[in-house]
Amino acid sequence: MQQAATLPLGAPMDAKPHRTASPGRFGDTVFSAACHAAGGFVLLLLGGIIVELFIGGLPAFRAFGLPFIWSTEWDPVTEVFGAGVSIYGTIVTAVLAILLAVPVAFGVAFYLTELSPPWLRRPVGTAVELLAAVPSIIYGMWGFFLIAPIMGQYVQPAVIDTIGELPLIGELFQGPPFGTGIFTAALILAIMILPFIAATMRDVFEQVPPVFKESAYGLGCTTWEVMRGVVLPYTRISVVGGIMLGLGRALGETMAVTFVIGNANRISTSLFGPGNTIASVVALEFGESEMGSLKLSALLALGFILFVLSFIVLAASRFLLRSRLKA
Repeated sequence: MQQAATLPLGAPMDAKPHRTASPGRFGDTVFSAACHAAGGFVLLLLGGIIVELFIGGLPAFRAFGLPFIWSTEWDPVTEVFGAGVSIYGTIVTAVLAILLAVPVAFGVAFYLTELSPPWLRRPVGTAVELLAAVPSIIYGMWGFFLIAPIMGQYVQPAVIDTIGELPLIGELFQGPPFGTGIFTAALILAIMILPFIAATMRDVFEQVPPVFKESAYGLGCTTWEVMRGVVLPYTRISVVGGIMLGLGRALGETMAVTFVIGNANRISTSLFGPGNTIASVVALEFGESEMGSLKLSALLALGFILFVLSFIVLAASRFLLRSRLKA
C-alpha cells in the first residue's frame, strides 16, 4: 500500500505535502526502461539487416537497374543476373502451399474442436504440433527420397494423362514426370506450414464462448452450420493472422525447397516443371561467390527483395486485419 502524503508540524496549510518514495516506483522505472531498450534493439536490428542487404546489393541494382527484378537471365560466366525466375518461384510455391495447407489445417482444427472424442484430442493435437519441430532439412531429405519418387512414378503421370489433356488448365500439368518441381516443393511447404496454421485455428476455435454455440445448436443448427455461422465469424481475424503466419514461413523456407524444386533457372508454364526460389538460389550459390563480386551483390539483392516481399505480406495482413476489425 502506497504511503500517504504528510505535512510536517508547523508547516503552512498551503505547503505542498512531502511524498515518500514508493518502493515499487524504482522497479517500474527500471522495467519500463528495459522494455523500451528491448523494443529499440529490435528496431535497430531490423534496420541494420535492411541497410546491410541494400548496401550489399547496390552494385547489382546499379549494374542492371530496375530490369533486374523481372529479368530471367542468370549467367555467372558472363556476370549477367536477374531475379525474375527466383521471384516467380518464391511467390508460386508459397501461394500453392497456402492453397494446399489451409483446407487441411481447417479440417484438423475443426476435428479437434468439434468432432474428436476428448481422449483423442490431446494425442492428435500433440502430433500436429510436433510437425513444427521437425527441421527443414529433414523435410527436404524426406521429400527428395520418398515424395519425389512417388510423385514421379504415380501421381504426375496420372495427372498428366487426365487433367493435362484438358484445354487451358491442362497446360499447368504437362511435361515429363521428373518427380521434383514447383508442385512438389509447394507440397512439402504445405506440410511444413500445416502445424502452424492448424494450431492457430484450433486455439482460436476453442476461445469461442460456449454459450454462442449452444444457442445455435438450440435453434437446430448442424455442426457445420455452427462452424460457418458462429465460430468462423467470431474468429476470422485470428484465422487470417494464422494463415499469414504460414505464408511468411513459406516465403523464406530454404533447405526443404532446395532439395525438391529442381533448381533450374527458367520459368515453366507447368507446375511439374523445375524452378527455383530466392532462398534456394542464395543457399546454393552463396558459397561459390567471391567477396566483392557482382554475383555476391546479386545474391544480397535477392535477399533484400525477399525481405521486401515478406514486408509486403505482413503489411497486407495488417491492413486486412484492420479492415475486418472496422467491419
